[in-house]
Amino acid sequence: MSGTEESSLSSGLRQRHLSMIAIAGVIGAGLFVGSGAAISEAGPAALVSYALAGVLVVLVMRMLGEMSAASPATGSFSAYAEQALGRWAGLAIGWLYWWFWVVVLGIEATAGAEIANRWVPGVPQWVWALLIMVVLTATNLYSVRSFGEFEFWFAAIKVTAIVGFIALGAAAVLGLLPTVPSPGVSNLVGHGGFMPFGVSPVFGGLVVIVFSFFGAEIATIAAGESDNPGRAVRAAVRSVVWRILVFYIGSIAVIVTLLPYDSAEVAESPYVAVLDRIGLPAAATVMDVVVFTSVLSCLNSGLYTASRMAYSLSRRGQGPAAVARVSRRGTPVLAVLGSTVVGFVAVAFNYLSPDTVFLFLVNSSGATALLVWLVIAFSQLRLRRHYQRTDPARLTLRMWGYPYLTWITIAGIAAVLAGMAFEGETRVQLLLTLLVAAALVVVGVVHQRRAAVARPEIAPTRG
Repeated sequence: MSGTEESSLSSGLRQRHLSMIAIAGVIGAGLFVGSGAAISEAGPAALVSYALAGVLVVLVMRMLGEMSAASPATGSFSAYAEQALGRWAGLAIGWLYWWFWVVVLGIEATAGAEIANRWVPGVPQWVWALLIMVVLTATNLYSVRSFGEFEFWFAAIKVTAIVGFIALGAAAVLGLLPTVPSPGVSNLVGHGGFMPFGVSPVFGGLVVIVFSFFGAEIATIAAGESDNPGRAVRAAVRSVVWRILVFYIGSIAVIVTLLPYDSAEVAESPYVAVLDRIGLPAAATVMDVVVFTSVLSCLNSGLYTASRMAYSLSRRGQGPAAVARVSRRGTPVLAVLGSTVVGFVAVAFNYLSPDTVFLFLVNSSGATALLVWLVIAFSQLRLRRHYQRTDPARLTLRMWGYPYLTWITIAGIAAVLAGMAFEGETRVQLLLTLLVAAALVVVGVVHQRRAAVARPEIAPTRG
């Protein structure tokens, strides 16, 4: 570890925990329940949409990996933004990221409660939401090792499910299952062609698809509580390519090859539709279990991530000092509890005011992923120059094609943001997120000006 930021946190995460956390970060419930809409809108060409989004994420993760390997920090991109761009940038993007995850806690707790309520309808939905939140809060409070163990097994279930899905689907595509005739390429080209609606929906789908990948950066935050942060970051970042290829591109390829993109089953639940086609008994129940596990995993890692970001910000003097205190087990208790309280409030609003207050909360964090990625790219541009001048040996993991691929990534993120501005469903999310971000930037600038002594270890550079 570098510096003193992580000196009070426990180093309880092992390489197996970090490997699974890295995998879990890109297999969210959005993959299982959100892919149907993308396929319905773009047809088989949704594969191209997912591939383009995957390339964008791989490039961003490579940039973040370069900085994380050079200087591991629990604050991750927030700490690097502070070093490269100024305290105001670290504060603004860090608290915006925290806000995103505490809102996600409310969303995921409600989603998990809906599934549990289907299984045991006699128990009110709000009771399930409360129980889920309490159990995972206790897990995060106890120790980072307990968080790691829970996430390890949550991720193991998701990985087993998706690998099994791809294996069965590939066997069906190749005609190796006697009960399922191989469709060949008929579903890829036989319903209006590979791009039945043209190129526009392929790029339009990026606006929604990119958010399915958000969470891959969690591994760089968790690495700060491992025995060897630099090695953990390098392993996580190097594996992101095959994770996206296998889990996303592989599973989407199975769906669009086995089933017509315009079938109602694909739009509603593509993974269930494929399992039904193969003849798996109780396919809907199996997918309910997988999605429920994904929800718990997202909630568990979301609470962990939010608490560590709050801890890091407070440790750097950009949040309440008390939030930076840790227990004897090395857990930032107040950071966990503070994030949980907001999560509980979000859950309450989802039941009391789903169409107004809760909708505002969700929309106000909707474009956070893109803003975080943009900050990562600009931070990497500056810090790379700094490390090359002062200590090139720290660059044990380098961004490819620097600075050209970094600028291409920035252009790609800007294009997706522009796409959000032109889409009616996402325009409100963009505007509200920018409003929250602007307010945080103002707070950050005021905070920076009031600081008695400038802290940045690296003065922002020009050029």
